[in-house]
Amino acid sequence: MVGYGQEALLSIFSHLVFIILAWWSLQALNFEKFLRKNRVAQARLLYILLAIVIGSVVSNFFLDYLFWSRQLPHLYG
Repeated sequence: MVGYGQEALLSIFSHLVFIILAWWSLQALNFEKFLRKNRVAQARLLYILLAIVIGSVVSNFFLDYLFWSRQLPHLYG
């Protein structure tokens, strides 16, 4: 049961880190050309949702890669 708790903690931490990195990366883009005027709240929500989606996808990729690499020794065991 301890392993599940450690994996959960690692997953939460990984998702948060990659969401923050995605948010930081999105700040480099200039979305003003694509957004309507006076829609600041909607634009912020879009930034947040994009950061969550991108961060979660990247985090899932790295977590899957980590967990699969841990299972490789069982291939010949």
